Amino acid sequence: MKDQNPVNVGERIRELRKDRRLSIRALAGLSGLSLNAISRIERGESSPTVASLFTLATALQVHIADLFTTVPESSTILVRRNQRLRSRGAGLIMESLGIGLPGQILEPFLMTIDAGAEGIDIPCSHPGEEFVHCIEGEIEYEVDDEWFRLEAGDSLLFQAKRPHRYRNTSLSPAIVLLILASTEQEPSLSQQQHLMTIHGSPDADEI
Repeated sequence: MKDQNPVNVGERIRELRKDRRLSIRALAGLSGLSLNAISRIERGESSPTVASLFTLATALQVHIADLFTTVPESSTILVRRNQRLRSRGAGLIMESLGIGLPGQILEPFLMTIDAGAEGIDIPCSHPGEEFVHCIEGEIEYEVDDEWFRLEAGDSLLFQAKRPHRYRNTSLSPAIVLLILASTEQEPSLSQQQHLMTIHGSPDADEI
């Protein structure tokens, strides 16, 4: 059993970029993010949004998990509560709860969603299945034009190909367990592009 050590996401992105002999300008062209935005992420001056992470992973031709870990794959992963790998976006903190299994098909995350925060304006869809469990606060999820209000202890499970989105219309933050399950062992880059829309496509200067 291995403890999973924290990884600086910006340094990891720089490492993957250099491994592929890409300049920051080249990566900006591939990802649609601005040169300045990528530079600030790599230097650790700004935390990338979830959408930016999916965009960068696609541009670098890696799974999003590769942005969070450099440790070898293991059959058992232990993540200490103070070692969760995280990304911060507008109104959202997303923490990975486990990465590194060979052929991993489940991706568990803990999301803290600020009061009044919304994911995207237009519902998205992607391959696989999605499980949402509200741990604290309240959240609303729209699936196939139907809104579901989740309070602490409530769960939602659906096929992710059905258009969906979330929002927190309450006056308090919500803490949510999100589990994404791919339908194949190695999610394709096209799937990553679909998953990116869960939290909105980043603007050129969004980080």
